[in-house]
Amino acid sequence: MSRQEPEAPGGKLAAELSQVFAGYREALPDPEPSADFMPGLWRRIEARQGSARDLRRLARGFVTAAALVSLLIGIFLSLPQGRGSAFYTNTYLEIVAADEAQGDPDDVEMVRIERISYEITR
Repeated sequence: MSRQEPEAPGGKLAAELSQVFAGYREALPDPEPSADFMPGLWRRIEARQGSARDLRRLARGFVTAAALVSLLIGIFLSLPQGRGSAFYTNTYLEIVAADEAQGDPDDVEMVRIERISYEITR
């Protein structure tokens, strides 16, 4: 298989490329600038930038709100909490001892059995 050599700059490829560019120039001629050309161009540029500016402002607002909410959550979680219920702060044995101290006659026997079984397994 022979490989084709690239054609010389003045060859057939250059002539085809010139024809393509000539067809492009004919299809899209350069507009004649009028007195309103530059102001109209700047209006279109500013219109596109305006929507981007609005989106940027909205994004900054969301970031600021998220930072504020994060800060408030951090402050809330760092505050010391009041004493919760005994169920969540005391151990099992402390709760059983508190029940026994109240002197409920129905629970006394059960507490003794639990305490005995706890001391045996210990």
